[in-house]
Amino acid sequence: MILDTNALSAVADNEPAAALLFRRAATIELPVITLGEYRFGLADSRHREEYEEWLDALVVAARVLPVDATTSEYYAEIRSELRRAGRPIPSNDLWIAALSRQHRLALMTQDRHFDAVRGLERIEW
Repeated sequence: MILDTNALSAVADNEPAAALLFRRAATIELPVITLGEYRFGLADSRHREEYEEWLDALVVAARVLPVDATTSEYYAEIRSELRRAGRPIPSNDLWIAALSRQHRLALMTQDRHFDAVRGLERIEW
């Protein structure tokens, strides 16, 4: 299962439903985009050190998904599909959707705009 930034935040905050899904997942995959967004959010947090320590441990335990040449093909495909459908989504979320499709993994997120991405399984808590 791939984690979107809002899912990573919910797990970090130990939201019960999100934490349960997280614990039950066969695998945890972290898009490098999610890591960047989350680290940006931590920049001004008064709990920065605590969350960074937690995140560092998670990065060791999970698989970090990089963006590569193949990902760019999925990105272009999804962006074209959504443009034709008149349903654009934020650029960072396009990359996360591309990684989901590329690796054929479900995406844990609260963002319903991912529902417009054909073939993407969205897991909500």
